[in-house]
Amino acid sequence: MPRLPSRALAAGCAALLLSLAVPAAAARAASGTHTSGGRLSGTLADGATWTADVPARWNGTVLLFSHGFGSLAPADAPSDAAGAELLAEGYALAGSSYDPHGSLWALDSAERDQLATLDAFRTQVGEPDRVVSVGQSMGGLVNAQLARDGAGRIDGALNLCGLVAGGVDLDNYQLDAEYTLATLFDPADADRLVGFGSADDANALAGRLTAAVTAAQQTASGRARIALAAAYLNLADWAPGESAPRATDYAGQEEQQYEWIAQGLLYFLVPARLSVEQSAGGNTSWNKGVDYAALLHRSAHAPQVAALYRAAGLDLHADLAALTRGAHTTADPAAVAALERTSTAGQGLAVPLLDVHTTADQLVPVEQEAAFAQRVRAAGDSHLLRQAYVARQGHCNITTAETVASLHALEQRLDTGRWGTAATPERLQRTATGLDLDGAAFVRYRPDALSGVRR
Repeated sequence: MPRLPSRALAAGCAALLLSLAVPAAAARAASGTHTSGGRLSGTLADGATWTADVPARWNGTVLLFSHGFGSLAPADAPSDAAGAELLAEGYALAGSSYDPHGSLWALDSAERDQLATLDAFRTQVGEPDRVVSVGQSMGGLVNAQLARDGAGRIDGALNLCGLVAGGVDLDNYQLDAEYTLATLFDPADADRLVGFGSADDANALAGRLTAAVTAAQQTASGRARIALAAAYLNLADWAPGESAPRATDYAGQEEQQYEWIAQGLLYFLVPARLSVEQSAGGNTSWNKGVDYAALLHRSAHAPQVAALYRAAGLDLHADLAALTRGAHTTADPAAVAALERTSTAGQGLAVPLLDVHTTADQLVPVEQEAAFAQRVRAAGDSHLLRQAYVARQGHCNITTAETVASLHALEQRLDTGRWGTAATPERLQRTATGLDLDGAAFVRYRPDALSGVRR
């Protein structure tokens, strides 16, 4: 598949991160009817802007929307079509830009700005009967923090393709994959993967790595090594327009992993690191001391990698030893501390949270849900968390019907005080297909462990 130009890809990925429709659920009969209507906007104390849309007959529920990476413009719904449907159902919508003076990785201001937006909404519109926070992609990390910290201000939270593992894990597993590609295909860049001086530097690196992968795909040894890097990246092996490969079709899995990279994946991931570093004030990832053999052993893709190495006649142990031996990147401790402070989730939940994720997400791997659930469980709050999965390829590729059904399930939990069967895949599928909108593919699924977790 052809590689997209970096500017076109960046624009396309930014649009993708903001593309998920968050449609309306039915009005709660007990909330009564509020008459209002119109579009509101304003500016918060840190310079962030906010926007809100209120229907003429408001049902009393406001959806506080946290948008994804790629823009610092205010958004209260992912699209005009989604916003129109929400308003027609009686929901009010609100959301902020996050602080426009910072990085696109706006986690240092996003939670604060979202709560300030809610305060502005209350001042200008009135006290809602219910607040449901909704987040997608990077906004899902913001939303998980709201679910942790928002007791008394929000009632429940719905996440869609949320980056719930947090910024430190994200940067580390991406470093593992990029380091593997550079070491095996582009050695001159193996020590140039962090601390970018400019966006041009980051884009140039993405171009060199992508070109190296394209050349490597032409040989069996190159394909085996691409699979190794893909394992560290937690890269989905089901690409758009393809049928899901069989569990033992290791060559087919690698081909589809390569398709994600050939479409320009690195042109999004590598420059995004610059935004994280700008936000945190330095390099936030490290691989010094990482045992790359142990890292692969813990990956669900280990059998695939081993099989492809055998088929190519390569020595997997030699490559893993070389990776471990050459891993010298260290992080800036202050930057790591800043990222942990602003960009983590899972330390606890204060309100019910329903997470929905596609099973083949190339930007925010579904394995992030496993890391998040483990941390919520350790905090003793598993009873507040439910996770649902959609059998589909692509980041935030969740249908309107799936989103509506998920919102209904969350509201049932808020109404009754218990999850019951509302968030089971069978019930979600029945509810979604019964809406007769745009289809649904909820499945019973358990994500594998997230590779690259250092702690």
